[in-house]
Amino acid sequence: MSASASTAGSGPAPCRFAHYFVICGMDTETGLEPDELAREHFEQSPLKRSFRSKVLAHFPENMERNPLDQDAINMLCMPGGLSFRTQTDSREPQFHSFLITREDGSRAYGFALTFYEQVRSASVRSAMLTLQQMHQAERASSSSSSSSMDSLASSLDEADAPPAPPSCGGSYDTARDTLYVSKALCLIAPLPFLHACRHFLSQLHRAVTGPLPPPLPLESYIHNLLYEVPLPAPGRSLKFHGVYEPIICQRPGPRELPLADFPLGVAFRLLGVENLVQVFTCALLEMQILLYSQDYQRLVTVAEVITSLLFPFQWQHVYVPILPASLCHFLDAPVPYLMGLPSTEGADRSQLQLPQEANLCFVDVDNHCIELPEDFPQFPNKAEFIQELTEVLQSFGVPAEGGVSVSPSPSPAPAHLRSLALQELVEDGRNGNLGSEALAALERLQELALRTGVAVEMVGLAGREGHAPSREEELLDAKLNVQLREVFASQFVTIFADYEAFVSQSAPGLESWINNREQMQNFDKASFLWDQPEPCLPFLSRFIETQMFTTFIDNKIMSQWEEKEPLLSVFDARVEKFRLFNARAPNLLSYPYQRCSTVRESAQAIEQRLLKIDHTAIHPHLLDMKIGQGKYDQGFFPNLQADVLATGPANSNRWSGRTAAAQRRMDCHRQHSEHLGLDNGVKEKYVQETRSLGKHLWQPRLSDLSPALIAQTNRKFVEGLLKECRMKTKRMLVEKMGSRVMELGHGEVSLTGLEENTLIAGLCDLLERTWSHGLQLKQGKSAVWSHLLLYQGREENLELQATSAVSPDRLKSEWGGTMPLLGVSLTQDMRRIQSMTEIRTEVGRTRAWIRLSLEKKLLSQHLKQLLNDQELTKKLYKRYAFLRCEEEKEQFLFHLLSLNAVDYFCFTSVFTAIMIPYRAVIIPIKKLSNTMTTSNPWVCVSGEMGDSGVMQTPKNVLEMTFECQNLGQLTTVQLGHDNSGLLAKWLVDCVIVRNEITGHTYRFPCGRWLEAGKPCRTPPPSTLTNPDPRISITALTGRANKPNGAQIQEAIGEAVNSIIKHFHKSDKEQRGSLTVLLCGENGLVCALEQFFHHSFRSTRLFQKNAFIWDFVEKAVAYLDSADQMGDLQEGPKPQGFTCETFFRYVSAINATPRNIGKDGKFQLLVCMGARDRLLPHWLPLLAECPFTERMYKENALLRDRATVSTLINVLHALHDFPITLETSFVKGIDL
Repeated sequence: MSASASTAGSGPAPCRFAHYFVICGMDTETGLEPDELAREHFEQSPLKRSFRSKVLAHFPENMERNPLDQDAINMLCMPGGLSFRTQTDSREPQFHSFLITREDGSRAYGFALTFYEQVRSASVRSAMLTLQQMHQAERASSSSSSSSMDSLASSLDEADAPPAPPSCGGSYDTARDTLYVSKALCLIAPLPFLHACRHFLSQLHRAVTGPLPPPLPLESYIHNLLYEVPLPAPGRSLKFHGVYEPIICQRPGPRELPLADFPLGVAFRLLGVENLVQVFTCALLEMQILLYSQDYQRLVTVAEVITSLLFPFQWQHVYVPILPASLCHFLDAPVPYLMGLPSTEGADRSQLQLPQEANLCFVDVDNHCIELPEDFPQFPNKAEFIQELTEVLQSFGVPAEGGVSVSPSPSPAPAHLRSLALQELVEDGRNGNLGSEALAALERLQELALRTGVAVEMVGLAGREGHAPSREEELLDAKLNVQLREVFASQFVTIFADYEAFVSQSAPGLESWINNREQMQNFDKASFLWDQPEPCLPFLSRFIETQMFTTFIDNKIMSQWEEKEPLLSVFDARVEKFRLFNARAPNLLSYPYQRCSTVRESAQAIEQRLLKIDHTAIHPHLLDMKIGQGKYDQGFFPNLQADVLATGPANSNRWSGRTAAAQRRMDCHRQHSEHLGLDNGVKEKYVQETRSLGKHLWQPRLSDLSPALIAQTNRKFVEGLLKECRMKTKRMLVEKMGSRVMELGHGEVSLTGLEENTLIAGLCDLLERTWSHGLQLKQGKSAVWSHLLLYQGREENLELQATSAVSPDRLKSEWGGTMPLLGVSLTQDMRRIQSMTEIRTEVGRTRAWIRLSLEKKLLSQHLKQLLNDQELTKKLYKRYAFLRCEEEKEQFLFHLLSLNAVDYFCFTSVFTAIMIPYRAVIIPIKKLSNTMTTSNPWVCVSGEMGDSGVMQTPKNVLEMTFECQNLGQLTTVQLGHDNSGLLAKWLVDCVIVRNEITGHTYRFPCGRWLEAGKPCRTPPPSTLTNPDPRISITALTGRANKPNGAQIQEAIGEAVNSIIKHFHKSDKEQRGSLTVLLCGENGLVCALEQFFHHSFRSTRLFQKNAFIWDFVEKAVAYLDSADQMGDLQEGPKPQGFTCETFFRYVSAINATPRNIGKDGKFQLLVCMGARDRLLPHWLPLLAECPFTERMYKENALLRDRATVSTLINVLHALHDFPITLETSFVKGIDL
C-alpha cells in the first residue's frame, strides 16, 4: 500500500480521498434574499425565481495550502441559487459535479447532491406568501389594462378550458401547500472519483430520507471519508464504506491513461459519434466552445469527456464547465474557452445573444446538435476513426447516432443492500481488523440491527453471490471509458509517431532555453508537414500552431533537464512501442488507417482492479459525540457536530502504520505532479514568462466579483491580445521573408502555402476575438463585419459625394504610359466583397475583406480609419473593451502595419472562382515605331489558374478592361494582330496588366516588332531591379555586349538548377510559378535561345530577319528528306524514333490555329520537349545536321561536340521531375 490516511488532520491533503464536506442552502436567520446576479425576470412566479444560497457548514474549517473558497463553492454547488417547490412539484434529488481551477492551474473536483427540505421557518413561508400576492396583484393590474375584446376572448377561452389544478402555474398558498427549499451536500476531492462520490452522497441522502435512522450517526461516515480514507495508490483499487454499502474506486497505473471517471458513454449517447468527434476537433484547434444545457451534470460530463480525450495534450485556456450567471460577462473573453452555459426551461437558441460567434462551436446538448465554425478542417482519417469508435460503442449496446435522453439522477441501490456495511464490519471483526472500541460499537450496531429487523445473514448471502447491479454498471462504464480513450490516444500515437525527429533541442541549458524561448524554433513544422499525408494537412497545419501543442513540445524539451511530465512519459512509451511493431516509411502521401491494438488489454486491467480489491480503508465508527445532538429527523439533514469533524483521529490507525513515511511522500509527489500540475520554482518561472497565453493568467475567479477584480481581469485580456498580435505578426513576417530572414540569424525558415494560409486564418480569428471583446451591440455572427456595416452606413453617402465631383487621376508609371489611379477606400473594398455572390455568410465576408486588405497592404490603414470614428466605437463597445484602450490600440495597429513589408496573395489564391476585372495597357516604343497600328490587335492574359482567352482590342486603343474568372498570379501575355492596313508593324516595349480588385500590377517586357507571322508571347512579369547578384543573360543581349560561351553555359546551368530546386520543395509548399523558371528573364527558354543564337553566321538572310525557328524548320526538312532516302532507317532505332517525335512536335506546333509567332513556336518547342523529356534527344539531331554548318560559324556552341554533350547531360537532370505546363501554353496543340 503506497497511500495512507491522514492522521490528526496533519497528513498531506493530496493523499486524502476528500478534502472538504460542504453543506449549502438557505440561511434561516437572513431569510429570503433575491439573487441579484441570476438575471431573474420578476414577472415570473416567486416559486420560479432564484434566491441567494449560502454555505451553511463545511468541514474541516480550513486546510493548509488548500483553503476553501466558500463563494466559489456556493456558486457552483447551487448555480441557480435557492429554488422552492410545493408538494405538487417534482422533488427528485439531482446530482452534479463541478470543477474549480485555481490561479496556479491546479484543479479541485466538486460533487454535489441537491435535494429538497420542508421549510419550517414561518417567516420564510410568510415572505413567500407575500411575494405570491404581490405577483398576482401585478398580473391582475396588467391584464385589466388590455382591451375589452381581448378580455372577452380570454373569458371565452377560460370557459371552454378544463379547470386548472389548485397549484397550477407555480402558485403558493400557506393553507393549501407545503413549501420545500433546496439544499446541497457537497464533497471536494483532489481527483475526479465521480462514481464513488456520487454513491457516498446518495447514501447520505437515503439515510436522511429513509424511514429508519442510519446505523451510525452521519458524523461517523463523513469523518471517516475526510480523515481515514486515503487516495488509492496508482494502479490499485480501494474499498471504503458508505452508510449502507461499500464503495469501490480504482486508479490507473503509471503507464496507463490518466484517471477519467466521467462516463464517456453518456456524452456519446447525447451527441453521437459524429458530433462528438467534431467538438473534439474544435477543442484540439483551441476554438471557443460553448456547451448549452438545462442539466448541470450534462455540461460537466461533456466538458470532462472532451478534455480527457485530448491525451497527451492538455487544454490550456479558460475552462469553466458550469458558468454561473454572475460570470456571463466572460462570454466576451477574447481567448479560446470551454464553458458550459446553463439554459432555462423554454429558452430559445435564436434569442441567445453571444458576443463572439465567428469562431464559436455551439453545442446544444439537450437538443443533440452542434453549430461549427466556418472553414472547419476535419480530423485525419475521420471516416475510419468514426467507424472504429462506432464498433466499440455497439459492443456495449450504445447507439452511435446519439440523441438518446440520459437521466442524470443516480439510481437508488436495491433495498436489500442497505445493511451491507454491517456485513463488512462483521467480517473485519472476525479477521481482527477492528480494535476494542470498534468491536464495542459493532456489538451495539448488531443489537440495533436486531431491533430494526435487518437480516445480516441474508445480506451476506447476497454479497457472496456477486456484484451488486450498480457495480456491474460501473464496471461496464469503466471498460467503455478506457476503450474509447484508447482509440483516441492511438490516433495521436499514429500521427505523432515520429515527432521527436522534428524537435529542436539546441539550447545548452535550461536557463538559456528559458531566456531565449520566444526567439527559438523548437519544432520544425515545415519538415513535419512534408512527412504527413496530404488529406491530414488542413488539420495538422492548424493544430501545430496551438498552445497545447506548443506546451507539449516545451515539456519534451524540458525533459532533458527535468523529470518527464506524466502524460508525456506515458505517450513516449506508447510511441516507442508503436515504432517497434509499425515501421512507417517517410514521405508517404498516405498510409493505411491504424486501428487501436490495446483496447482489450486496457479494459482487462480495469476489470482486474475492480474485481480484486487491493486495499480496504478503515470502517466508519462511533465518535466521541455529545449526547442529544444530531438526532435523526426524517427528511431533514441534521446539524452536524463541528467539533468532531474539525480534525482527524489523534492516533495512527493500524492500516496507516504499515506504510513507510518515505513511500507516503513519494505517492503524494506523484499524485501532486500528475493531477495538480504543480511545478518546481524553475518551471513556475517558465510558466510565468513563456506561457502568458495559457490558462494560468486567464482563468476567471469565482469568489471575488468586485469591480476592481473584473477590471484587472479585462486588463489581462487586453495585454494578452496585444502580445498575441505582436507574436502573430512577427511569425508571419519571419516566415514570409524566407532566406532574407535566415541571413539575419533567425534560422532556416521555409513558409509553405498551407502554413501561410494557416497563419492568416489565425490572424482573422485574432481580429474577430479582438472586435468581440467588450462588445455590447452586434448584428449577425461576425463582430468585425457588424462594425464595418455600421461604418459603411454612416460613411457611404459622404464617400459618394467626395468622389463624384473629382475626375479620376492617372498614374504615370516608371515604365512609361499612364494608368488610372486605383482608389483607396474602405467602403469600396467592402462593396467589392458584398458583390461576390460566392461568399454568402458574414464570417466569410469578414475573412475575405481581411485577406483583401492584407493583400493590398491596407489592413492597418483600413482598421485605423474604422476606429477613428470614436462616436461609433463608444456606441458599440463598453469602456473596458480593447478597442477603447487608446495606447494598446495604437500598438495593435502598428504591429499590423509591419505586415506591409511583405507581399501576400492570400485573397487571390483563396477565392479562385470569383470574377475579377483586369486592366491592360500596351506601351509601344515611340522613338522607333508608330504609337498606333492600323491592324486589329489581340491579347491573351495567362495566370497560374488559367487564361482569359484571345480578346480582340479596339483599333488604335492602347488600354482595355476585361473581366474573367480569377487567373491567380499572372504569368504571361500573348500579343498579336492580323497585319491589316498600311501601318501594321508595331514595336511594343511592354504590356502592363493590373488586377482592379487587389491592385497587383504586372509588367510584361516585350521589346519586339509585331508584324505578319510574328506575334509575341511576352515573358513573365519582371521587376525593375534584379535582386540576384548574378548577371542576367538578357542584360547581355544588346548589340555592344553579347554573352560569351561561358556565360551562356552558366546561364543554362542556373536555369536547370532553379527548376530542380523548385521540385525539391514539397507539393504543399508555395513553389511559385514554374512558367517563370521556364520562360522568364533567366529561364530555360531564354538561355537556350542564347545558345542557338551564339555565332549565327548572319542575322539577315535574303534581307529578312532570321529566327531560330527558321533553322529548326530547315533541319526538319533536311531530316525528313534524309529519312525518305533511307539514310536514317539504316541507323539505330532510337535515332529513328527521335526523328519521328521531333517531326511530330514541330508539325503540331506549326499546325496550331493560334498565331503565336516564330519566337513563340520555339518557346513552345522547348517547354514541350522539357515536359516530355525529349530535349536531350533532339539536340544531337540539330547539332549533327549538315545544315548546321551553313547556319553557324565554326566556333558556335552548337558545333562544339563537348559543349553539346555537356548540355545533354545537364538537361538529363530534368527527367526526374514532372514538368507541367499551363493550359494556355498547349491550347490548340494536337500531338
